[in-house]
Amino acid sequence: MTLQFTVAIDGPAAAGKGTIARGLAERFGFAHLDTGLLYRAVARRTIDGTPAAIAAATLRLRDISRTDLRTPSVSEAASKVAANPEVRAALVAFQRDFATRDGGAVLDGRDIGTVIFPEAQVKLFVTASAEVRAHRRWLELTNAGHDVTEESVLADVMARDKRDSEREAAPLRPAEDAETFDTSDLSIEVALERANAIVAARLEQEK
Repeated sequence: MTLQFTVAIDGPAAAGKGTIARGLAERFGFAHLDTGLLYRAVARRTIDGTPAAIAAATLRLRDISRTDLRTPSVSEAASKVAANPEVRAALVAFQRDFATRDGGAVLDGRDIGTVIFPEAQVKLFVTASAEVRAHRRWLELTNAGHDVTEESVLADVMARDKRDSEREAAPLRPAEDAETFDTSDLSIEVALERANAIVAARLEQEK
């Protein structure tokens, strides 16, 4: 018997949702999709000169595999293209197909549990304070060799939070039935342990 089981993880940038998603995928043998990479790949193509709607409609796996998708300029552009209804509509089918694949799937993003796959068996909303998230992102960027200040990263994080939460198309918010994790003072090990327990309990119910 094949298993179709979806875990939807949403939350703002640098809250820890990607780390939890990868941990769950490894623990339960699920496929993992970082849906933010879809928008980053579209953003990268717009920076290269392709109109956003066309970039989204013609997106290919090779675009998602690019190694230049986690720069500050791409992050900024990704938040802007994500507010484009044409872009979002073009990427919905890709994400929904992934969510229903045999063997189970974990998707992390900003509207998985609310828009892309509201029928997911498990929904998590992972968040943290803007200051904590900015510090994490600053460490990530400086370790990768980018010359940025923590103050500028905090400003970018707060601006992106505002855009993501106030956009008309699929604003960032927790699903009504999502389990919320605030990782401001929570280690990733504890957060992942809690997430593992939630998924394991739901899988047991599905038997």
